[in-house]
Amino acid sequence: MNKLGWLFALLLCTGCAVFGAQKYDSLFGQEQVQNRQIDVSAEQQSFFHNQVKPVIDNRCVVCHGCYDAPCQLKLSSPEGIERGLSKELVYDGTRLLASEPSRLFIDAQTTGQWREKGFSPVLNEREQSAHANLVASVMYQSLALKQAHPLPSQAILPDDFDFSLDRDQSCPTIAEFDDFAQDNPLAGMPYGLPAISSTEMAVLTQWLQQGAQMPQQQSVSAALQSEVDKWESFLNQDSLKTRLSARYIYEHWYLANIYFDNVDQGQFFKLVRSATPPGEPIEVIATRRPYEDPKVARVYYRLWPSHSTVLAKTNIPLALNDDKLSRLTQQFIAPAFKVTSLPGYDIAIASNPFKVFAQLPVQSRYQFMLDEAELIIRGFIQGPVCRGQIALNVINDQFWVAFVDPKFIGSEQFEHFLNRHEDMLDMPAQEDSNALPISSWVKYATKQSEFLEAKAQLANKVFAGGEGLTEDIIWQGEGYNNNAALTIFRHFNSATVVKGWVGEQPKTAWILDYSLFERIHYLLVAGFDVYGNVGHQLITRLYMDFLRMEGEDNFLSLLPQQERTALRAYWYRQSPKSLVEFLKDSEIRFNQPTGIEYQSDNPKQELLNKLANKLEPVMSKRYDYQSVPQPLQQLNRLPSQAVNLLPQVSYILVQNSEDPNASALAFTLVHHNAHFNISSLLREEAQRAYKEDKALVVPGFIGDYPEALWVMDATELDAFVSAMKKIRTEDDYRLLKDQFAIRRTHADFWRYSDALHKVAKDYKGIEYGLFDYNRLENR
Repeated sequence: MNKLGWLFALLLCTGCAVFGAQKYDSLFGQEQVQNRQIDVSAEQQSFFHNQVKPVIDNRCVVCHGCYDAPCQLKLSSPEGIERGLSKELVYDGTRLLASEPSRLFIDAQTTGQWREKGFSPVLNEREQSAHANLVASVMYQSLALKQAHPLPSQAILPDDFDFSLDRDQSCPTIAEFDDFAQDNPLAGMPYGLPAISSTEMAVLTQWLQQGAQMPQQQSVSAALQSEVDKWESFLNQDSLKTRLSARYIYEHWYLANIYFDNVDQGQFFKLVRSATPPGEPIEVIATRRPYEDPKVARVYYRLWPSHSTVLAKTNIPLALNDDKLSRLTQQFIAPAFKVTSLPGYDIAIASNPFKVFAQLPVQSRYQFMLDEAELIIRGFIQGPVCRGQIALNVINDQFWVAFVDPKFIGSEQFEHFLNRHEDMLDMPAQEDSNALPISSWVKYATKQSEFLEAKAQLANKVFAGGEGLTEDIIWQGEGYNNNAALTIFRHFNSATVVKGWVGEQPKTAWILDYSLFERIHYLLVAGFDVYGNVGHQLITRLYMDFLRMEGEDNFLSLLPQQERTALRAYWYRQSPKSLVEFLKDSEIRFNQPTGIEYQSDNPKQELLNKLANKLEPVMSKRYDYQSVPQPLQQLNRLPSQAVNLLPQVSYILVQNSEDPNASALAFTLVHHNAHFNISSLLREEAQRAYKEDKALVVPGFIGDYPEALWVMDATELDAFVSAMKKIRTEDDYRLLKDQFAIRRTHADFWRYSDALHKVAKDYKGIEYGLFDYNRLENR
């Protein structure tokens, strides 16, 4: 379409919207923000919590719950429902300038403020009558559209249904809805899924007719408030030492869902920066990043009750109790160090934790991170950065993670080393949210190269002749902490981290030391701005290449020297010339032999076995792939032609027909995508090694975005596995789904969805949250 055509189309759409708005204005008056969170009767409160909310959660929030919810419509809280929708994208890899943040609860506090930011209502904001509350409600009209135009009866929906991650989004206002519905009769809600039941529709209709009132949030219990008071008192002491320590704690915990495991595990809190001290209402300080200038005389760290529906993809639970309080005191208060002044918030300082927290002991910082290593890594695996293929093609599909023992990090020699080279540890967030990718990449690549050179010089002295360079360098979790061994999975455009070394030995492994662990956190969590421009997002992705390779090199350093070269070359087959040159430099920098005496002709396998034995006392077996039923274990040896056809994450529910009261057993089937290398930003497809793809079956749930759901009786396992082993074409796969799968079009999809979540709640406990259905396949 030429420019004139686009202009005409724009004017036509604008005209339709204006006409639509005038129509509703004439019928029901002009829009006026409503206050729907009010005191209601006990009967209305019960109606909302016991009938309305379960429908919204289990039928709506499973697609509309987070940053990547279509149209930014987050229905997981009353505030999100009232805020409504926006046509602006949160994830936009093409924006030239950073956009204004639109984080619920943070960047605006009232519905009126969200209207000023361009959000439009999904509830009626005109005349409050039963008729108007339906006719002028986008929520009702979207649900009614699906009731009037259910899904086609075919198992696989036509191409008109776009389920791609970056699909175009219409996000019609009520003024635009009539035209939208006429052009898209099958776009009713839930989109691309069966309609909600008539009973559920009646519940939501009644609620909407009555004005969609939502009870005010109840205050926390006295027992919970006592815990909150204790922790807020600890985090807001007046000494410079405690204030700097609290700042460090906050910048690592702000994404966590905090709960008190000795009081009420049903209530989560968020650690926030507030302009007000404990005892006063919280005034959240809204900055893009947790370390930016708060523009207040003093920051207070407060625990803010969360009343949103819990989502699996953002649930990062952290238990607080007296033992944890004692541990933090031991790490940050008891040591005899002094803080002579508090650092400011200039971006050049605040974005570099090695500068801003230089007065805190390195060993205290590192041990703090290790204590909750899974939580810290979850920040960049489940946080805003971790969305989409481009953001994630910097990591392999399955790899194991271990950590250097703090006793090697806490020495005075290492602390002085970090202080001397802190400028080399500057990171891309220093460019704020509008970065120039090429010049920034050169700048930080140079700093990283200089740091690795200095680090290698130190390591060559410390491990001269291989002395001390053995498996004893690995942190063993102090004999009880199962955070010491982790597995990270990539699922193409999402990712997962779990405790334990899960699955067969991986292609690569990371060993993280303090400086590397900290930089990953400040690159991908504290320093990442999801609203940043394309330059910020690209340089973040490119810089992570260096950090990944540094973690891999730490692992390689425990292998014989000749094996390091050969294995690195295998990991980076067909790599760009610039990266090959960078890797050659890595080989030269650290040149000490390993202190491990190898006995086999497969040193990598032998090393991983040695490390696994070392970590055995704290190794989590929660996802032991060898504990699944024998028939399902055969899927771990599927031929690559079959694996290639599988989605990234599939859930398998196995029922027992002989005992209808027994809960179904749950398993996850993961597809590992193999690559020649993962250092090509925009040419991932060209680096795929399809013949090396593998599958993995584990008990329980890995991943938050199921793409396929398989349901069968235990007596059908053999038939399912046998058929799975034989698939070679898309038609084979579709036939298998005809027999065993619950597709998104299945007439009983919602019944199975409820069963899936019930089983997941039993399996996951405090980690439970609603799954996200935005990646359900249409096959």
